[in-house]
Amino acid sequence: MKSAIVLLADGFEEVEAVTPIDYLRRAGIEVTIAAVSGNLPVKGARGIVVDADVTLYDLLVNQQETVAIYDAIIIPGGMPGSTNIAASPEAGTLIMEMAAAGKLICAICAAPAVVLAPLGILSGKKFTCYPGMEKTVQGGRWTDERVAIDGSIITSRGAGTAGEFAAAIIGQLLGETEADRIAQAVLLQRG
Repeated sequence: MKSAIVLLADGFEEVEAVTPIDYLRRAGIEVTIAAVSGNLPVKGARGIVVDADVTLYDLLVNQQETVAIYDAIIIPGGMPGSTNIAASPEAGTLIMEMAAAGKLICAICAAPAVVLAPLGILSGKKFTCYPGMEKTVQGGRWTDERVAIDGSIITSRGAGTAGEFAAAIIGQLLGETEADRIAQAVLLQRG
């Protein structure tokens, strides 16, 4: 069974978090929601509260092989959620370890620019993000595509592209047939 971890910090963009969680679970992917700030539950940018499964700190302390467990890490955007994730040494370390292991690194909206770029993950990679934030990214190749895939890096533009972002993750983990099945089930138009 494939698995993914979703990092949530106070101020996350709700649609960008819940849509991938929902779609991946529909596809049979095991999803763990990890609270970066240590607060359970986590409050989104619009005041919607989401119960995390675990704090990132507890997960890292209690799991010897966290990187080996997950096939993908998903980082929603939103402000100050993206800034809060970027400020977490534990989140940065996990993201870097997963990137080094060739796992899927998936970020949407502000997260590619605010979280991934400072870690050097976008260097030499095609990426997209919330319009205008690409100006802060050094070394990456920005595209205005709604979802950009470059090797193990998946990025997307914002809340309006969250369904396509989730389907792209499913496509990379389980294949395009499964991504299309989920898209049809939720009436998502792809492409």
